[in-house]
Amino acid sequence: MYSSFMAINILFFGQLRDITNNDTLTLNNVPDTDSLMQQLKKSYPSLAGYPYLIAVDKELISSNTTLSDNCTVALLPPYAGG
Repeated sequence: MYSSFMAINILFFGQLRDITNNDTLTLNNVPDTDSLMQQLKKSYPSLAGYPYLIAVDKELISSNTTLSDNCTVALLPPYAGG
């Protein structure tokens, strides 16, 4: 049986955790990363002005990515290589 309920787990790191006042968050029925970011920026307007990287299931992404049930999205502050 098909279920339209889809849970996305979101992890926040560094200053992003401070901006959202959360380590983790679960959102439902978010189809892709662009929709996720729109939703997060409505809830946390300060995210719009802060740079970050997005990883889906431990893979850094650079463009809109389709999300699946129970996937994990991490918002990571920028880091410097050394």
